[in-house]
Amino acid sequence: MGAPWDVASPDEQLFVMVTGANSGIGLATCERLINEFLLTRALTGHLILLPTTRSASKALDTISHLRRHASDFARTSLALRNRSPSSYDPQSVVSRIHILSPQVDLCDVRGIRDLAERLCTGEMGNPKGLEGEYLHAVRVPRLDAVVLNAGFGGWSGFNVFGAIWQIGSQGIQRSVTWPNFKTPMPTRILNKQPGYDYPPKPPLGEVFCACVFGHYLLVHHLLPLLCRASPSDTPARVIWSSSVEAVASAFIPSDIQALSNPIAYESAKRLTDLLALTTSLPSSSPHSRQWLTPSDANVAAQKPCPPKVYLSHPGVVASTLFPVPWFLFWAYKWILVVARWLGSPWHCATSYIASKSAGWLVMEPQASLDASQAERVKWGSTCDTKLRESVKRTEVDGWGWEGKPVDAEKVRSDTAEGVLHMSIGRNKIRDTTEEDVKQFEELGKQCWQEMERLRAVWEEIAEEKGMLDAQINGK
Repeated sequence: MGAPWDVASPDEQLFVMVTGANSGIGLATCERLINEFLLTRALTGHLILLPTTRSASKALDTISHLRRHASDFARTSLALRNRSPSSYDPQSVVSRIHILSPQVDLCDVRGIRDLAERLCTGEMGNPKGLEGEYLHAVRVPRLDAVVLNAGFGGWSGFNVFGAIWQIGSQGIQRSVTWPNFKTPMPTRILNKQPGYDYPPKPPLGEVFCACVFGHYLLVHHLLPLLCRASPSDTPARVIWSSSVEAVASAFIPSDIQALSNPIAYESAKRLTDLLALTTSLPSSSPHSRQWLTPSDANVAAQKPCPPKVYLSHPGVVASTLFPVPWFLFWAYKWILVVARWLGSPWHCATSYIASKSAGWLVMEPQASLDASQAERVKWGSTCDTKLRESVKRTEVDGWGWEGKPVDAEKVRSDTAEGVLHMSIGRNKIRDTTEEDVKQFEELGKQCWQEMERLRAVWEEIAEEKGMLDAQINGK
């Protein structure tokens, strides 16, 4: 029995995976994709969303939530009703949205590989316990986009006196955009966690794996679904999720996993910037090309065209990722509102607005992305005091806005208006020189080299563990 989306032609199907999608920005990204797909794509098109979660119970909750969202949107959206035939039927609209929720722990190297193998070569189904459409034993023929949203902060709380001092000395806007008062937990080593059954060495850091390395492995194993046979085919998109806090000082090149670095989350996001923005550069391509080439030589020969890699960040939004006690969360939310009133472009009012950049990179026509050289830009979600949302080019330490030297005159002459102007939302006001860009590219190359080395090491470990498990199960 075929999948329900098989009634549509391949060019009217859109397959999107969003990791860490059971709450927050990941869930909001799925909501946005549903809305924008229904409002902009063919009235006969089908959207197949694959929100990943870490458990079957979270998968069921996520599927139910997104189905309700699709139903509510189809019932209440005047814009959707106006673009549809006179005999508008909300249920027929909802029937074109399909939710298939795989479960994966991005710190489980073998589990990542197993999930990708099932998606690429086998059949998938949702957990039992759903009402309505129950997807069972369906095949996913391709992926058009993967949004790498999942992550882990690794903080235990925040220093109240440090927060007061930073706000008093640097102001609210800067303090809640680039806070230095969060209290980090010591980096957990996954090798010491019994649930993963990893060898004692080499060490694997939890935050590094949850934010970067797990996604890195996942994308490589999903390449049979992400690569295309011909350059004339629309390429798939890999969309990394970074942070506005990914400053250069957070990253120590000799400690790529932040095993000794107390700000592991910010380090992981800086690493994300370095990898994403240098993917297509000649200096990095000997290593990035290996990552974007399927391990199976036959698949690599049949599908030689890799996906495009893009970089987004959600701005700043009140979420449980930030270590604020529940009884102070309301105050934290109001401080973010004040920051927006003071002119910050990054303090998004809701997770839905924060999902703008990732959703835009999924839905924007390929020709538009190519024309703007989108793969060279860190795209941030932004809104103004009137909550008008948009995407904004974000300055990256050492890279500038698009990997080119930038001085004060270039910033002043920017023609963008309002919060989109280059001068708005900067961290440190300094020029980006040609030497800065060269150093960024060189550091990116070093990171790619180390990531490929780590991938080879941990794929061998996963393979050995898989063989051992097979022997045990065989007995």
